[in-house]
This record gives sequence, C-alpha cells and structure tokens, in this order.
Amino acid sequence: MSTVWDVNGWTPLPSLASDVEADVCVVGLGGSGLTAMHELRARGASAIGIDAGTVAGGAAGRNGGFLLAGLALPHHRMAALLGRQRAAALHRLTLAELERISTATPTAVRHTGSLRIEDNREGLADCAEQAAALRADGFAVQEYDGPEGRGLLFPDDGVLQPLTRCRLLAAATDAPLFEYTPALSIEPGLVTTPAGSIRCGAVLVCVDGKLDAVLPELASVVRTLRLQMLATVPTDEVHIPRPVYLRDGFEYWQQLPDGRIALGGFRDVGGEAEETDNAAPSEPVQAALHRHLRERIGVTAPVVVRWGASAGYTRTGLPYVGEVRPRVYAAGGYCGTGNVVGALCGRALAAMALGESSPALAFARVSAEVNC
Repeated sequence: MSTVWDVNGWTPLPSLASDVEADVCVVGLGGSGLTAMHELRARGASAIGIDAGTVAGGAAGRNGGFLLAGLALPHHRMAALLGRQRAAALHRLTLAELERISTATPTAVRHTGSLRIEDNREGLADCAEQAAALRADGFAVQEYDGPEGRGLLFPDDGVLQPLTRCRLLAAATDAPLFEYTPALSIEPGLVTTPAGSIRCGAVLVCVDGKLDAVLPELASVVRTLRLQMLATVPTDEVHIPRPVYLRDGFEYWQQLPDGRIALGGFRDVGGEAEETDNAAPSEPVQAALHRHLRERIGVTAPVVVRWGASAGYTRTGLPYVGEVRPRVYAAGGYCGTGNVVGALCGRALAAMALGESSPALAFARVSAEVNC
C-alpha cells in the first residue's frame, strides 16, 4: 500500500539467516528503534536490529510528517497531569530532540512552524490556556488568525519526510539490520526469528502500533488504532506554508514542496472500527477526508493515494517506556507524536538496557508513575 512518502533508491536489507549474538537486540526499525540503535552504538554497545517488514514500514514511515515539540496533550493539560515543572522539563526534551533530528537528517526536515486551528469557542478557549501555560514556562507561541482559521502558531515546529529520515538513519548505522525478520518469541537474552536466533544481554522492543500484540502484557496500557490519510497530485490552488492540525489534532494536513496535499484524520468518524491492527483504509473515514479536502481546504486536485497505518495510544496521552520482562524493555503508545517522542523513548530504552544515565529517562519515570 503506497503513500505520499514513497521514494526510489532503497536497497532492501537481508533477512536474518543464522544465529548471531550482540549486547542488545532492537526489535522494530522505525524512528524509535533506529534512534536506539545509534544511541547504543554511541555508548559502545554492539547491537542488532530486526523488523518484521521493511525499515519504517509501519507508522514511522506512513505518518503525517509533523515534527512537533511537546507531547500528545497540550502543555496546560500536561501540566495539570504531571505538575508544571515536570511538564516543562519534558517539553524541553522534545525541543532538544527536534533539533537533534534536524541535525542528523537535515535533508528530510523543513523548519516551518505549525498551526493549531480551532473552529469553536471551546477550542479557542483551550488554545488560550495552552498559550498562557507555554508562555509562563518560557516557550514560544503566537496567536494566529489567517487563511486556515484562528488558533496558535508554534514557531519551533516543523515537518519532515518520515520515510527518508528513517532510511537515512538506517544507512548511517554500522550495526547489522535485517528486514522481513519477525520476532517469533522474545525472552530474556533470546529473540527467535524464522531462520535464526539472536542471543543478547537485553532486548528493546521499539514497536508503536501492534505493541499490544508483540507483548500481550501491555494490552491494558497500549491499544492499537488505525490512522488514515490521503494525498493529491501537485496543486497551486492553495498555498499552505506550514502544517495545520484541527480539532485538537483529529485532522491534520500539510502541503509538500512540490504542491501535493497530504491530509489525515477523522479517526472518530470510524468509531470502534478504527480500533484495529488492519491498516487498510476504510470508506467512512476516507469519505470524511475527501469532503474535508474539497470543502474546508478548497482543493479540487485529484486524490492519487490513500493509506492507513497502525499506531499505539495510551489512556493517559503519555508513551509507555519500561521493562516488561527481565531485560526486555519496550516503548510505544506515542499517541500520534512518534516522530519526536518516539526518538526520545528510543534513547531512554538504550540507556535502560545499558544501566546508564540519560535525560530521556524522564519519560520512563513518568511512564512508570502514570501509565501503570
């Protein structure tokens, strides 16, 4: 199932075909898993990475391409949940990670800022609370009233080509990576695949969507939902200089440099049917996206691709980061914020596996308190 992000030039990686050993095995080669691989190598550990499909074949390479500071919930709601000091500390970590992503893969990133737009009084009141909380903690935000609507502009945000970013990370690591190598079983010190096993000191499961299937112990914490998108041919009917999200993130869209519109959302329209690990697009959600494209964004250009992806959500809006089994660590449930938050969680897992320190471990501490 193709996406707007598909590009040529990727040489497929081999599948694991023998027994191997490493200090750490990373399961999942999306943004969080590949960041963990780089972190492990930077700390001097040997690592092997595997994926049941291709590099960034899941939500890591099929998402909306937003590069946002902060967590899934607006800053004032995070402060109410965690306390102002901890919420601000986590927000600062995401700002720093955003810059690291830009430095590591500059050709995949554009610094544009982002817009939160709301259409009703309640949404705009929530924007005002969010802006006040961000300013109180020293973060950049501006009121906005423009062609897209009314809301807030976040100047530190950006967009990225998510598939390109992950492929660049994969190409830049000196550790062995294997595609089409599913983990049939994950035990302390041993990962079994169809054609070989990996003996290791620790396992990092960096899977967002379907994490509850890979590690059933997390089914009460992380649930898998389907996110859907569509994209058009290049068009000059509109000019959208920065990504936009509406209804507190239920809809989101951006215009790519070549003029294509990439639009996602309306998960609530699909109802309980979107609580699935089937990533195939569904008619009700796609119909709602199509109407939004025509009526709200004002684009008549043909739609050329529609797709879905599996993503992990938690009840709290905070990712899960922790030790699931002895020496088996997992991260997921990014609640649609995996491009930045997922990378931080990958760094946290690498530090946990090696028993070392990292600022990113703040996510693990918060997860242990709030999600469990």
